[in-house]
Amino acid sequence: MGKRKRLVAEARKEANKTSYFAKLNSCPTSPRKMRMVSDLIRGKEVYLALNILKYNTKHPAKRLEKLLTSAIANYEQKTGSRPDENSLFVNEIMVDSALMTKRMLPAPQGRAYRMRKRSNHVTLVIGSKKTK
Repeated sequence: MGKRKRLVAEARKEANKTSYFAKLNSCPTSPRKMRMVSDLIRGKEVYLALNILKYNTKHPAKRLEKLLTSAIANYEQKTGSRPDENSLFVNEIMVDSALMTKRMLPAPQGRAYRMRKRSNHVTLVIGSKKTK
């Protein structure tokens, strides 16, 4: 590894020590559906976001709820203390598309249509409110 890459990697590791995040890879839900739910909690306080996800009827809400509780547990493990009310917020939530599995569907007159089963990666970062 070159010197520049090593320096960038070390800087990234130092930044990860002070940030609290959780990742969900290869979630078998389409990115569009996951973004609809993730937009509801972006920028909200952590416990308010948990309540929103708990009572949301959409399917990806359950997966995001587990991801958010994992991020809170990561915060507790790194700091050694429980988060106070109104202290932690959902700073970033990124939904990226992942691998697509392609299947064939029978179609009329001997043809076949391609069905694409989409999946996504979700990264959730929590922290204190950023002041601008």
